[in-house]
Parts: sequence; C-alpha cells; structure tokens
Amino acid sequence: MSMVEKFGISYFPADLSGELLDMTVGDLMERAASEVPDRLALVEGIADAAKRRRWTYRQLVDDAKAVARALLGHFERGDKIGVLAPETPEWVIFQHGLSFAGLIIVPINPAYTEREVEFILRTAEAKGLIFAESSRGKDLRAVVESVKAKLPALGATICVSDMAALIAGADPALPLPALDPSETMQIQFTSGTTGFPKGACLHHRGVINAARQIAMRANFPEGGVWINSMPMFHIGGSIVSEIGTYSRKGTFVLMQAFEPGLFLELIEAERCNNSLIVPTMILALLNHPDMKTRDVSSFSSILSGAASVPAALVLRAKQEFGCEFCIMYGQTESNGPFLETYTTDSVELQTETIGRPIPHAEVRIVNIDTLETQPLNTVGEIWVRGFMTMSGYYGQPAATAAALTEDGWLRTGDLGTMDENGYFKITGRLKEMIIRGGMNLYPKEIEDVIFAHPEVLQVAVIGLPDETWGEIVAAVVQPRSGCTLSVDELYDYCRQNLSPQKTPERWFLVDEYPMTPTGKIQKNLLLDWVKDCRVHAVPWVRPTRRTNIA
Repeated sequence: MSMVEKFGISYFPADLSGELLDMTVGDLMERAASEVPDRLALVEGIADAAKRRRWTYRQLVDDAKAVARALLGHFERGDKIGVLAPETPEWVIFQHGLSFAGLIIVPINPAYTEREVEFILRTAEAKGLIFAESSRGKDLRAVVESVKAKLPALGATICVSDMAALIAGADPALPLPALDPSETMQIQFTSGTTGFPKGACLHHRGVINAARQIAMRANFPEGGVWINSMPMFHIGGSIVSEIGTYSRKGTFVLMQAFEPGLFLELIEAERCNNSLIVPTMILALLNHPDMKTRDVSSFSSILSGAASVPAALVLRAKQEFGCEFCIMYGQTESNGPFLETYTTDSVELQTETIGRPIPHAEVRIVNIDTLETQPLNTVGEIWVRGFMTMSGYYGQPAATAAALTEDGWLRTGDLGTMDENGYFKITGRLKEMIIRGGMNLYPKEIEDVIFAHPEVLQVAVIGLPDETWGEIVAAVVQPRSGCTLSVDELYDYCRQNLSPQKTPERWFLVDEYPMTPTGKIQKNLLLDWVKDCRVHAVPWVRPTRRTNIA
C-alpha cells in the first residue's frame, strides 16, 4: 500500500506486490549453498577471537545434512524432537539437521526446571531430545536423566558433544525426505489466554517469509552480517534473527549470551550490520566504556520490540551508533512479527506505534463484542491473516479454534488501534501475559506453583512496569490463617520449580483481594491497588544474578 494513501476504517488489506518464497528452510539453505558456497554462514561469537569457529554455507549445509541422515537412524519423519542446549554453533547445525530430516524441532529454554522440561516434552509428545552437558553452570544431563525416567515414550537422547560420533555412524547415501513448505518445522511453546504454555505449530513457509520480510524492512543487506545475542530457544533468535539472516544469504554471528563489551568487539571484528536487541541491551551497549573506542561504523540498523522503547533511547542509539532503527510487533502464533516500522519513520512513529503490516499480511482491528471492523483510532483486538498464521496448537483443537477463525484470521489477544496512515498501536492485552525483557511469561503457571505452597491460601501474579525489563513479575500472596510467610522462603520455593525469569521479583502480602461477585480476583483493580499504594511491597532485595537477559 502507498505510504500516502489514507484509510477510512481500521483495516489494512494485504500488499501482494512483494515476493513470497514458497520453499522449506532446507530449500533456502541449499539455495544459498549453491549460489554463495564459500560465503561465511555461521561464526561462533566467543571472546577468544583465535578460537572462533566458522562455517561457510557449503560447510554448514553439508554438516546439517550429515546430522539429518544420522538422526533418521534414530527417529522417523514427523517425530517431535526437543532441543535443550545453550547458544552454540551446534544448536544451529542440529536445528537444520532436524529440518532436513523432516523432524519437528521443539526448542526448550535450558534454564527451565525439570518440571518445566517434562511439561514441554510430554505435551509435544516428543520422541527424542538433543541436549548439551551444561548451560551457564547448570547440569543439563542430570535434568535429562531425571525427565527421561518419567517419560517412557521419550526415545533417544543425544548430547551435542557426540555429534561427530553420531555422524560417523550414519549412512551417507541415505536419501533425505522431500518436504512441503506447509509442513510443521517447529513447535514453539507460547501463551494462550490462560494456563500453561501451548505449542504453536510453525511451518516452513511462515518462518521463512516472516523473518525475510522483517529483515528486508530493517534494511539488512544481501550478504550482510547479523550479530545475535537473543536466545535460540526463542523465535527472536532462531527465526527472526537466524532465518532472517539466511534469507538474505548473510552471515550469522552467534553469541552464547549477551555481554556488551563482547558485542561491541564483535561488531568491530566481524563488521556486523544489524541486530535484534531489546531496550535493556541497547542501554547496556551505550553505557559501556568500549562504546567510545570500538569501530561500530558498520552497524547500520537496530531492530527492537517486545517492550516499549523510550524516544530518548531511540535518539541516543541512532546518534551514537550512527544507525537506523525499527520497531516490530508479532507473536509466536504468527510465525514471528507481522508489523514493523520503517527505518525512515520519525522518532514519534518509532516509539508511539508498532508500524505497518509487512507484505502479504492482512490486518484489522476488531470489536470484541460484535466482531466487526472498528472505526479508525478505536480500540479493538488485533487480527491478522496471511502466510504467517500458525497451523494451530499441537494437540489442542479447542485452543486452536479459539485462536484461528474459520476464514483464516488469527486472533492475537492484544488490543490496539489503527490510524488513517495505516500505523498500529498497542493499547493493552486481552491476555494477562507478562512481557519481561522480551520474554512472554504466563501468570497462571507461576500462580499454580505458589498456590501449592502449604502456607499460601491464595495468590495473584501480575506484571508491573519496570524501566529496565519493560515489566517484572510480582506476586500478591494471601497467607493461610496463622501462618507467617517470609519472602525469602517463597522465593526459594519458586526457584525450585520455576526458571529465574518466571520467579517473582516483587512480593505483596495481603489479607484480601478485590473480587468479582462470582469470586474471581479482579486483577485490573489489584493493579490499581498497587499503583495507589493500597497494598505495599514487602521490603526485600532479589539475589543478584549474573545475566543481562533474565
């Protein structure tokens, strides 16, 4: 659609002028290996420059196909395979090996507890698991052994350090299956409106085109270099950043974790052009002493989202990096972002809107009562239709029917508006999901853990604004009569059952809640109570963790 065209209703028709790639991720990688076989595809972004491993496109595809043949000796096409490992090149090689083999990837956060890992694998009906020995000091093998004992259907568990031996035992002549772009590539666990995470089935066509369109609007150049510090178990790392890079035949520099000094050194050494980074990372980079001494002239564009980005931060980043800026919006169920600002947009548009639809995305604002399209600048639910919608939630037909309409619209659960220029804004969420540092957290899952504590009568988990993370998790707890709860005890209890980012950082102890006539806690009023200081946080300092992303 023309940038000067004015709209009369909150409906943005699909712009069909851009190319839509009808291929699988394997096809995408084979094409790059054929056209630019000697171009660097993958760089291990570690601190010791002399030890950074590198793969050309030909080498990466050959390794991935060798892994694929080896995996088909253990699994059958269509099997779901968990991946529980930190951000190393092996993650990428196994990812593409699984894809070439027609196996479905189920990424798992290595910070998850045994309970959380078991839930993901059981819900996905996983037949196998790829894992690393450890992640940030955590013994992952012990987690795997414990979980495997509880899941008799879980077959082979393969350690990434055994990749060479795995390949050596494979048949190099074994044919790989021919796949269709509509087939499920990945089951990504995300939020529904309530309860535990659901497994969104993401397909090759959606993954490739969503990532490609986002990268192109962010002006990521053909053959460019993308530095990534987003987690690979999250679509921000493994789809938006990685597949976006490969859709442009670029080089993917993979960091094991975000560390601002190393990030700046890698920009200089690898001549990085683009990155997806959340506001807390941007601020850490700008405030790092090396920002004044490193050559960051190659860094041309920052892509951000998942949390609001203050105008002052956008201006400072553009000035000090000398780069462009884009804001994006989407969700796992849409195979990634489908709204994005332009690099040429004003700071006001970059910080007050979430942009316009990418090509081939049809978006409208819907009245949640009548399901009619809303007038301009009128709040309603954001709906999207096109190549990007998920196939459904794995094994959950009722949840799928609630999210996808019969005529193909995905109901995002987010509230927003559209203006006469086709720019969208977020105004709130129908879901109670908390977005902390770009990560989606689900209150009911956290509430269920806290509620199981023997001295807790009731609990409500809410998200509170935070300058660093966008939102943080807060728990409002009602103790049982006669019980004296300490926050340290509750925190330790949560950490035994929840990963760090899900564990509440602020705690409130109350005698009552605002309730509906039917006995449900009114979280909107509870948030007002917190805002109006009708309830007060318990004085407490969360134990320090050495990370910038959790």
